Amino acid sequence: MTAGHVLLALAVAVIWGLAFVATRMALDVVSPPLLTALRFLVAAVPALWLPRPRVGWSALVAVGLTLYAGQFLLQFFGIALGMPPGLAAIVIHTQAFFTILFAALLLGERPSCRQWAGTALAFAGLATIASTVGHDLTAIGLCLTGLAAMSFGLGNVLLKRLPPTDTLGLVVWLSLVPPLPALGLSALLDGPRAWATTLVAATWREWLAIVYLGLVATVLAYAMWGWLLRRYASATVAPFALLVPFVAAGASALVFRERFSGLRLAGMVLVMLGLAVIVMAARDALSSARMPTQTRPR
Repeated sequence: MTAGHVLLALAVAVIWGLAFVATRMALDVVSPPLLTALRFLVAAVPALWLPRPRVGWSALVAVGLTLYAGQFLLQFFGIALGMPPGLAAIVIHTQAFFTILFAALLLGERPSCRQWAGTALAFAGLATIASTVGHDLTAIGLCLTGLAAMSFGLGNVLLKRLPPTDTLGLVVWLSLVPPLPALGLSALLDGPRAWATTLVAATWREWLAIVYLGLVATVLAYAMWGWLLRRYASATVAPFALLVPFVAAGASALVFRERFSGLRLAGMVLVMLGLAVIVMAARDALSSARMPTQTRPR
């Protein structure tokens, strides 16, 4: 990768890491389902001029419900109900392990021994984190965030089954899916009157957080990430995503004074080590697949 493209990948990691801080800020005033709806209403605005990708509606809805609606409804509820944002970033990234499991179940892919080892290492880290429930971490918040990672993983597998298409157009059109179910859930839990109250109570800080989540963290960051993936192998780009939890944890510590006990830090390290093992295994597998072509006699 060129130096400029490395900086681009680092920028995406920072954008996604700061999104957890923006989420916590917005949730001070906006309910989880309403925040989900507003985030994706903002993200869907470019659909007014971007053509729909060549993907069937049923596939588009299935991916939108799992990758976006399910993931972020559960994640936002988790953070609202006692999941610290820095720790949430770590747990959400266990989606890599759920992706492996769902790919094995739905696509017939066979995980390597190193992938299983990375998964086991990460779930040991999750168990360690779960043992620190109490004070600033609730069991319900941890469970909901874990379910968000599971929905994320399932969405990844469904996304993998789609035909090749433009990343930006796909991100924008997928954003049309979450608002309706999210608004329906908000109407059920909050009531329509709460919408007006929330919209009036929201200050510039909450609105800035919503716009950041919708346009910057969703449309811009995914477009940048997709641009990089079109130019480099996934195994080259994917390691930069490992920086997201570190950015989120550092920013949360600075903004919200989030603290990490020794035991919780140990769990976070185990999760990140598991992720690193899986990413490195993917890179090695890609290198091995290319080797016969590169060494074939001319």
